Amino acid sequence: MIHPTAIISPRAEIGADVKIGPYCVIGDHVVLGDRCVLHSHVVMDGPCRIGKENEFFPFAMIGGKTQDLKYIGEPTHLEIGDSNVFRENTTVHRGTHAEIPTRIGNHNLFLCYSHVAHDCQLGDHIIMSNNATLAGHVVVGNHAIISGLTAVHQFCRVGEHSITGGCSKIVQDIPPFMIVDGNPASTRGLNVVGLQRRGFSEDDIRALKSAYKRLFLKKDINMSVAISSLKATSAAAHPHVHSLIAFVEGSSRGVTR
Repeated sequence: MIHPTAIISPRAEIGADVKIGPYCVIGDHVVLGDRCVLHSHVVMDGPCRIGKENEFFPFAMIGGKTQDLKYIGEPTHLEIGDSNVFRENTTVHRGTHAEIPTRIGNHNLFLCYSHVAHDCQLGDHIIMSNNATLAGHVVVGNHAIISGLTAVHQFCRVGEHSITGGCSKIVQDIPPFMIVDGNPASTRGLNVVGLQRRGFSEDDIRALKSAYKRLFLKKDINMSVAISSLKATSAAAHPHVHSLIAFVEGSSRGVTR
């Protein structure tokens, strides 16, 4: 079902049972998967590969040229998985270099005016609320929630199952499983409600609470000392705590405390 006012490049590939509404524009080298829905006034540019059953609301701009000033004009890419929702005025840009596409996984929700910049790598089941903004090269883990008006600095990582407070300024990595809030942001506690909703057991939450107290409650203790202290406890053997430790030790920008 393609509205007669839609403009579709002959070099675009459109899947089966796709609905394209009024005044949509689909450019060259866009591959649009089966059963996607474009409501109206959606603009897509390529090279861009989009999976199946994605939904795009009016004035979303998907696959736009990177805003990185280092871009020299070579073909760059965007890859989007399945069953994502892009609400009004969402913008998602292609990568800066041909070797690394911007990537978005599956079952994510991008609310109005959210922005995913060049070279970002997003997992699954992520929510970006209204006006949430990712600068270039940001990595976001599964089930993360980035609340409204949160701005994430380039090259930061957002850990899985974490949540930011609204209007937060993120300049270092957000640890997984935690609540981060403020300007400048700090780690405020364990994301207990979010973890419970996703089926984490009481043992899981107890172990992560112990890890939170060791790593983030006493902010005057050096992080390497706090990690060593945590590793000496029984909680360190828990798989989620092990994942948290690995995330902190793998940080190049430092972790929000």
